[in-house]
Amino acid sequence: MDKHTSGNKATEMGVINALFFFSLLTFSNGQISSNIGICYGQLGNNLLSPYQSIEFINSMKAGRVKIYDANPEVLKLLAGTGLHVSIMVPNNEISNIASNQTLANQWVRNNVVPHYPQTMIRFLLVGNEVLSYSSDQDRENWFNLVPAMRRIRASLKSLNIRNIKVGTPLAMDVLQSSFPPSNGMFRSDVSERVMVPLLHFLNVTKSFFFLDVYPYFPWSADPNHISLDYALSRGTRFTYTDPGSGLRYTNLLDQMLDSVIFAMTKLGYPNVQLSIAETGWPHAGDIDQPGANIYNAAIYNRNLVRKMTANPPVGTPARPGMDIPTFLFSLYDENRKSGPETERHWGLLHPNGSPVYEVDLTGKREESEYDSLPVPRNNRPYKGKIWCVVARGTNVMELGAPLIHACSQGNGTCDALVPGKECYEPIMVTWHASYAFSSYWAQFRSQGATCSFNGLAVQTTRDPSRGSCKFPSVTL
Repeated sequence: MDKHTSGNKATEMGVINALFFFSLLTFSNGQISSNIGICYGQLGNNLLSPYQSIEFINSMKAGRVKIYDANPEVLKLLAGTGLHVSIMVPNNEISNIASNQTLANQWVRNNVVPHYPQTMIRFLLVGNEVLSYSSDQDRENWFNLVPAMRRIRASLKSLNIRNIKVGTPLAMDVLQSSFPPSNGMFRSDVSERVMVPLLHFLNVTKSFFFLDVYPYFPWSADPNHISLDYALSRGTRFTYTDPGSGLRYTNLLDQMLDSVIFAMTKLGYPNVQLSIAETGWPHAGDIDQPGANIYNAAIYNRNLVRKMTANPPVGTPARPGMDIPTFLFSLYDENRKSGPETERHWGLLHPNGSPVYEVDLTGKREESEYDSLPVPRNNRPYKGKIWCVVARGTNVMELGAPLIHACSQGNGTCDALVPGKECYEPIMVTWHASYAFSSYWAQFRSQGATCSFNGLAVQTTRDPSRGSCKFPSVTL
């Protein structure tokens, strides 16, 4: 695990004293405070300690917390908080557990027994988005997934642990079709061999279909044809009626959830419960990622919380009144996450614990009661040229490996940096790296390359070219 400290014990105790009163109000008698949970990831080198982090989760009046492993320090700190806890078996342990009951028993003895029931473990998730990975080794995991779940549950049952639901979180890419919702169906490569046994397991054990569902992604991929208000669950000005079912939709989240419900129904499992294992909206991102801003993130999460905490439950058009346990992603911005810039900006809190924006996880606070939010300035897709350059403040010593990577991919990526060529500057490593990053990104963006380079690069609309040296660019 990553160990993060706050500097000194006095600072840590100050944070805890400031939050202690809220903890007492929220978690008295061990009762769950809210249907809303928070995903607590630790892919950052600048995060507060687990001790402080859990106090913040308490003070925010969350009812649940999801971690991405079975970290013993975190589980020990969660004891007695009243938080319902979700833990996870890593993807790389699935195959071994699937083939050996002894290993499944050992995993449960090592990761559940030392903490349960003082720590209120309620969900045990086997793997994370297993069906989203497609290498040969990953495909082996597809077919080991349900056998591993069965063995983990058998181990829990042998210990007379009956109130932990076993499941696995899947992404929306498990669907072959999701629009209109009534046309929802699972991918043909997993439908019969994975989804049927999975749904049977979930149905028999009364567990949940755990879904990672992000309206941001379909909206940002097609912002000219999907209403932003519809994606943010903001009002009923825009609606959609499914021609197959006749159901009327007022937001994209319901539409996505119901596509999974219809897909399950087609396989003969219309009543498996849903849980949202991850959802949220990024509050910052790259230039080519529209709509990633504080305003939209706050509006989406506030609307989501009000919907999921309503009493009685609202459900979806296909399942009105359905209660949907929901986890917001995520507690912190995590600077060690890979991929586009948005990946590092989903947090409700900055790494130092200060809020990115306000959100009441009990759902009782009306929008008019919040302070005003920053005006969003990137809701429309950017049109023009973009370059990828070294981020300001980057340590030059970190640029060697990504520079070599960018220049070793062929296609003449760094030909202009050869001595005697137009962009050669013998002692300017940052200059060379910026050219290499822009050249690499311009050539390979269509194949999925990002302007990230482990957080060392950023996008810019300002042309870094000078003299006869012209930097390659991406045109949107």
